Amino acid sequence: MPCCSVTEISKCIVYPEKKSTVSDLRLSVSDLPMLSCHYIQKGVLLSRPPPSFSFDDLVSSLRRSLSSTLSLFPALAGRFSTSPAGHIYIVCNDAGVDFVAASAKHVKVSDVLLPGKDVPLLFREFFVFERLVSYNGHHKPLAAVQVTELDDGVFIGCTVNHSVTDGTSFWHFFNTFADVTSGACKIKHLPDFSRHTVFDSPAVLRVPPGGPRVTFDADQPLRERIFHFSREAITKLKQRTNNRVNGIETAVNDGRKCNGNGEINGKITTVLDSFLKSDTNIKKTHDRTAEISSFQSLSAQLWRSVTRARNLDPSKTTTFRMAVNCRHRLEPKMDPYYFGNAIQSIPTLASAGDLLSKDLRWSAEQLHRNVVAHDDATVRRGIAAWESDPRLFPLGNPDGASITMGSSPRFPMYDNDFGWGKPLAVRSGGANKFDGKISAFPGREGNGSVDLEVVLAPETMTGIENDPEFMQYVSEVTYDY
Repeated sequence: MPCCSVTEISKCIVYPEKKSTVSDLRLSVSDLPMLSCHYIQKGVLLSRPPPSFSFDDLVSSLRRSLSSTLSLFPALAGRFSTSPAGHIYIVCNDAGVDFVAASAKHVKVSDVLLPGKDVPLLFREFFVFERLVSYNGHHKPLAAVQVTELDDGVFIGCTVNHSVTDGTSFWHFFNTFADVTSGACKIKHLPDFSRHTVFDSPAVLRVPPGGPRVTFDADQPLRERIFHFSREAITKLKQRTNNRVNGIETAVNDGRKCNGNGEINGKITTVLDSFLKSDTNIKKTHDRTAEISSFQSLSAQLWRSVTRARNLDPSKTTTFRMAVNCRHRLEPKMDPYYFGNAIQSIPTLASAGDLLSKDLRWSAEQLHRNVVAHDDATVRRGIAAWESDPRLFPLGNPDGASITMGSSPRFPMYDNDFGWGKPLAVRSGGANKFDGKISAFPGREGNGSVDLEVVLAPETMTGIENDPEFMQYVSEVTYDY
């Protein structure tokens, strides 16, 4: 990996092309807890534009399209303001966002896409506002874009205040930015800035003097890797958790002995492989709410393997925390393009002993049960509980036994075609990373594949790298650059 840092070439403020007509937006019950979180940092690595399109041309094009996109997303060009009563608002005042052009021409795409190795720290230099806490939106832009030229590629990094957007809104903005840049004649979906939702509340969050800080040690030694799971691997995991092979319900045992279905110590053997590859019809008529999903199956496997790698006492309580989108869980449903945070966190608890002594299905069932139960009534109870005790969201892993799953493989990350092809890869900056922080991305090939961005203490990462139950599902990605 080249040792030289990224060099800033230019920096400016980009203003919306048209003046905002959106009124001040009060931060909601779902926005306010994020004031102690870092700004979201996500970006896409692209091949170089055609030779006829220079980097200077690209910078000019991105500035223009960003200005046009901000006219559709005026909240991102605003600033925070706290009223005398203590309510925090997004003032859509067209104050603009930061735009940085940078150079890392000594770096090749092959230097940063390293299958089977840790994610290079260099990616953190492809973003602005490193470690900036969202409360700082009172005097800092609520968003920023950095475009970095590599020897044979380009990275476009987007940084957005986490109290302004969740993942759904973040990628809606990013997708629109890409569409505008590529010359799309019509924008598919406009954001909904309505604040007449159950998340709107008169409750006031009392912020500590000097503003909030992140609730974890941002300097803790960590390792970060991308683990890729193909559609076939995900299918095997889902079959395993649902105890279903070719329509036959089977009792899957993660114990020391082979269970008759070709599984030993949680490892799928050639017997089960042949079952999965056969042409026999798999049972399709079942209640989808009763079925453990692919993502729940993958999450359960990760929970087991990380817990094993941490060598916890069997009596230690472990927590798997999963962020869920509430837009479709409410009755009536919210607009799917509601702009803001509309998420809640679902914690699932289990002892380390239970996770490791019972089979994978048991672990997956614990997650599945909580996700299915998170309905309209549950969302509203969560809102009421926060209103009775307004508080910041405590990110981190204080007990050494927690996992936090964020992002989603359903987000359209690879739809960000800026005019010369879809991204080679999606990567994030250093924001909100701690031992046990996992982010789920779609695999580049789509079709149900998943990438997990896994951040762990070094010794724990080594443990899952040497866990055959986990690694049997991991495959190496081939990048076509």
